[in-house]
Amino acid sequence: MPAPTALVLFSGGQDSATSLAWALDRYDRVETVGFDYGQRHAVEMSARQDVRKGMQALPGGDRLGEDFVIDLTGYGAIAESALTAEREIEMQANGLPSTFVPGRNLVFLTVASALAYRRGHGVLVGGMCETDYSGYPDCRRATIDATQQALTLGLDVPMRVETPLMHLDKGQTWALAAELGGADLVELIRVRSHTCYRGERGALHDWGHGCGTCPACELRAAGWQAWQEARTA
Repeated sequence: MPAPTALVLFSGGQDSATSLAWALDRYDRVETVGFDYGQRHAVEMSARQDVRKGMQALPGGDRLGEDFVIDLTGYGAIAESALTAEREIEMQANGLPSTFVPGRNLVFLTVASALAYRRGHGVLVGGMCETDYSGYPDCRRATIDATQQALTLGLDVPMRVETPLMHLDKGQTWALAAELGGADLVELIRVRSHTCYRGERGALHDWGHGCGTCPACELRAAGWQAWQEARTA
């Protein structure tokens, strides 16, 4: 039997970095794929390389293989949102925040499955989460399950989509990183990963770089605080 392998959807943020560490802990060969969809926080495209480099130096890093970057700027232009255009980050009349990029995870998983098919992977790993999220419908496990079934049928080979963070809040995600890689991994994610929707690096906060006021920063900061409190309770 061939060694189990996985392809990780890797943006360079906290969630995808933790998911990458999770995959390296479980699979013999792990590759990564990133997507340039014209995101305003394009700094994540350089942050992801920095995180990958740091991950290679940690235990299990020798299992980290090739990285691929897919140009999806055409899709990003069609699916305009506050993440791809100069728009305010606010709640919309439909109950979704203006940061919602319609169908983003559906597109990412479909494109990643084609790469996985060619690279011999039967597993995709993503950092989608329905616990601490902004109501994005494509982050729910029900959506992922339906997509997994469609990919398996469309490719005519089993294609499993693993979402290790699906039912974790951000505090538990920090705790998982500590469990997987100890203080070194936590520090790598804290300092090198990028989550801020506004693309700000600036000052280094306790929880990492970012503007501190966008939804992504607020979730990350609150999760850090919750994890710190849980550790000292």
